[in-house]
Amino acid sequence: MTGQIIKGIGGFYYVKTPQGIFECRGRGAIKGKGMKLQVGDRVDISEVELSREARDRGFSHEGVIEKIHERKNEFDRPPIVNVDMILVTFAGRDPEPAFAMIDKFILASEVKDTEAVVVINKCDLLTEEERETMKAIYSGAYRVVETSCMTGEGLDELKELLRGKVAAFAGPSGAGKSTLVNSIVPEAGMETGAISDKTQRGRHTTRHVEILETEGGGLVYDTPGFTSFDIPEIEEDELRHLYPEIERFSGKCRYDNCRHLKEPGCAVKEAVKAGEISAVRYASYKTNMKEIREKRKY
Repeated sequence: MTGQIIKGIGGFYYVKTPQGIFECRGRGAIKGKGMKLQVGDRVDISEVELSREARDRGFSHEGVIEKIHERKNEFDRPPIVNVDMILVTFAGRDPEPAFAMIDKFILASEVKDTEAVVVINKCDLLTEEERETMKAIYSGAYRVVETSCMTGEGLDELKELLRGKVAAFAGPSGAGKSTLVNSIVPEAGMETGAISDKTQRGRHTTRHVEILETEGGGLVYDTPGFTSFDIPEIEEDELRHLYPEIERFSGKCRYDNCRHLKEPGCAVKEAVKAGEISAVRYASYKTNMKEIREKRKY
């Protein structure tokens, strides 16, 4: 029988199948091969006799995980796999957006060959001009969704976007990711943390990884800690290809190996001056390039 792990706690894995949810443990042979089961894994399971303990926990099916299917992709922090879409979420205000950090989440999606969608949350706190300015940063490269849990704006668009997808919200603390999940999956009951006045960062309140089902049939990860991303695996020559608006100018610079920094005859720098590439995105490109070079020294 094949199913998908939707939650893992204390050595137990909860596998959703057409026959219902099974409480499972992993077969020893899987552990012996160094395979670590992750939420999101497609697995083969065999049913075993229902134990009294499992029945007492409210389950009517119990099983053993025999095999892990090949993964589409996997992320280390948090440990999730087989993701179709990353909803890169930041608050338009409270806290103020840090675009270089936000772009790291987009880079994570690009590296893992996962669709990235930009979600600008708390839009009710912004003027129309501020909203248009923020949208313009990404609209040339990614789909942008404007949301507000206070007014309900954008929530139906998100539900439709998630239909048939396995998605995860990612972004800086305080962006309102848990509140958005609660809004599109009302039965989720996720805890949300207040913004610290001192740090302007949301307190982590989600304690384990779990997949939740939306009303429209999409699947969403409840992902604790998906609030930062390091980019040590990206090389200098690769970075420019991970910014779609920069990649469009590939081959138009004077030098084939142009890094789009200080080189003369750079088409990307000219495009930034002309407003064809967002100056904010270009600034984050330079910031992330600097980080890559700093990491290379060590």
